[in-house]
Amino acid sequence: MYDVIVVGARPAGAATAMLLARRGLRVLAVDRARFPSDTLSTHQVQPSGTERLRRWGLLDRLLAAGTPATERVRFDLGGTVLQGRFPEGALYSPRRTVLDAILVDAAREAGAEVREGFHVAGLVWDDRGVAGIRGRDGTELRAPVVVGADGKHSLVAKEVAAPVQRNVAPRTVASYAYWEGVEQRAGGQRRAGGEQRHGELYHRPGRAVAAFPTNDGLTMVYAAAPIDEFGTWRTDVEGHLLATLDQCGDLGERVRAGQRVERLRTTVDLPNVVRRAQGPGWFLAGDAGLVMDPVTAQGIGNALADAELLAETIAGGRTDYQRRRDAARLPIFGLTTGLAALRPAKGLNAVLLKAIARREASTEQFLGVFAGTVPVRTFRRSVPRMLVQRARGWAVA
Repeated sequence: MYDVIVVGARPAGAATAMLLARRGLRVLAVDRARFPSDTLSTHQVQPSGTERLRRWGLLDRLLAAGTPATERVRFDLGGTVLQGRFPEGALYSPRRTVLDAILVDAAREAGAEVREGFHVAGLVWDDRGVAGIRGRDGTELRAPVVVGADGKHSLVAKEVAAPVQRNVAPRTVASYAYWEGVEQRAGGQRRAGGEQRHGELYHRPGRAVAAFPTNDGLTMVYAAAPIDEFGTWRTDVEGHLLATLDQCGDLGERVRAGQRVERLRTTVDLPNVVRRAQGPGWFLAGDAGLVMDPVTAQGIGNALADAELLAETIAGGRTDYQRRRDAARLPIFGLTTGLAALRPAKGLNAVLLKAIARREASTEQFLGVFAGTVPVRTFRRSVPRMLVQRARGWAVA
């Protein structure tokens, strides 16, 4: 008998297991994978997630693994360029072979039991609700609380028939890979890919692009296109990705000057779904409860935030996990699904972006929305002031 069983031991699950074990609960985390293990990922741990890792004593491990910090970003929207520092910290883009292993190790060190290579076949029920899990080998393991942290196709969510609260059809096809020897731009300057501390973002009609430093001196390069182009995109993924980079200043040239070191990863399995996150004996965390397009790179940060909320809920006797999660996530969910349409900014939005680009403080606040340090509603309240200031003539025309 355990106090809590966590299904899934990647960021949401391992962090939940670690935090609950640190509070003295008997915790079991299971995962079909064996760590270190790679998986499709946005890579990015936004500054709000970085701060959690720091508080949990794990950021130093990420740094010791050679994960470079991204302190500033250049966001080129075609005609408008935002350049600024992330407020309240740096962003990191670790390989998942690095991050997930750190979290699994930390869960074990906290006293949680972690079983790798364990396949869950279903849940165990009693008259109160969910009461444990059943392994594919017939093993039954019991706990009064089961946390589903098993990803966007969560078995736990299916078993409990978690109601879907919001569902926006997938909007993009996304591809990414790792290159070595890529120089990156930062305010007109260039630095070697393994040394630079800047990230690059581009938004073009029908395209989104990102280039960020990751472990081993590599640069992770990502490109997204509308999902209805998948039939064409998949005929020559690298060719279409490089053609997209050619629309982004000299990024295509700089990437071609480097060397791709691993295979390209491509997916259209990018749902936008919000599920009910709790019920009798069960909770959902990370992508199992709320998943969105990677265009805003929120997944890992959301997973770590959910783990913290769950620890406060389960160990602290709170009952408002669902409300608190929704209050934090739904505004950025709506923003993300809008951006995933990959439409160019027009009208008032274009004027607003030019106004933001004119002031460093406004740029930092804008970046803070995606970094998880500035609530969407706080940013929206500042929009009228920005537009008034532009009308007075200080913004870029």
